[in-house]
Amino acid sequence: MRLCFLVEEHYRHDGMPNEVIRQLTAWGHRVDVVRPGGSLLRMTEAVDAGAHDAWVLKTVSGGPGLTLLEAAASAGMTTVNDARSIRGVRDKALAAAIGRGRGLPLPPTYAVASPELLREIPSAEYPLVVKPADGSSGRAVHLVHSPERLEALLPVLAGEGLLIAQPYVPNSGTDIKVYAVGGELFATERCSPLHPDPAVRERRVPLSAEVAAIAAQVGAVYGLDLYGVDVLLGPDGPVVVDVNDFPSFRQVPDAAARVARAVLELARAGGSGQPPAPVALPYALPLPIPAQAQAQLPVQAQLPVQAQVPAQLPTQVSAVGGDGA
Repeated sequence: MRLCFLVEEHYRHDGMPNEVIRQLTAWGHRVDVVRPGGSLLRMTEAVDAGAHDAWVLKTVSGGPGLTLLEAAASAGMTTVNDARSIRGVRDKALAAAIGRGRGLPLPPTYAVASPELLREIPSAEYPLVVKPADGSSGRAVHLVHSPERLEALLPVLAGEGLLIAQPYVPNSGTDIKVYAVGGELFATERCSPLHPDPAVRERRVPLSAEVAAIAAQVGAVYGLDLYGVDVLLGPDGPVVVDVNDFPSFRQVPDAAARVARAVLELARAGGSGQPPAPVALPYALPLPIPAQAQAQLPVQAQLPVQAQVPAQLPTQVSAVGGDGA
């Protein structure tokens, strides 16, 4: 197969996706790497229809890579993830509207084009979490305890573009990151960007059935195949606070091989973006799933089909480190 990876300068030296590219190359596939943030792009000729079996995006939010991926999709190329699905989660204001409308447990979300408009949020909603609508990797995330603290923060927020604000969800100071790849879910626990603690190291944790159901529902709602979900365990249950397309897959065993196989399978299938087919969850803890979650989207109906390893591919590949996202 011939694949085109769009890789932002931010990820030039990171393990993801560079190890995936090396793995695909070792398996005999051709991978062309385009760095949209560091190249002069002649957009009228950038997409050679039919030259690649699939285009894969690994860029920062707000970067030029998504535009190029959308150009490939408009020319009929297969993209991983689906370009429309990526746009739906990279704009956090749009993602909040889509997710809440489809029953995902997201906090109420305000969006403002100017930081000064945040003054209109009722004081009863404080403390607030304020961040850019196109932010990523925890950039410019602020916990605002009061309207007075907001006033002091306004100059810092200037120039960030569209902002979102959500009521703070009380939590233990750690969040759950769930990675979805090749029909499987992997959960890690890590320090929240709002409560940095150098002593807290990211680690694999068991995946409860309740969180698994939510993570599976995220993939179906947004039409994603390779993705990550940030979940807080609040006083009223799990809450989704962020969704990422093509995350780091840090702590996922044999991450490079798993992601590479998933990319090949999606390329052969012509992409996805459709509600995925059923797959069992033998790795989830046998905890009861709330009736509401069962009614909305049963766990076994929400994960991508398990990627089948082609006969020519090795079944054992060493693991890869993450990129910090």
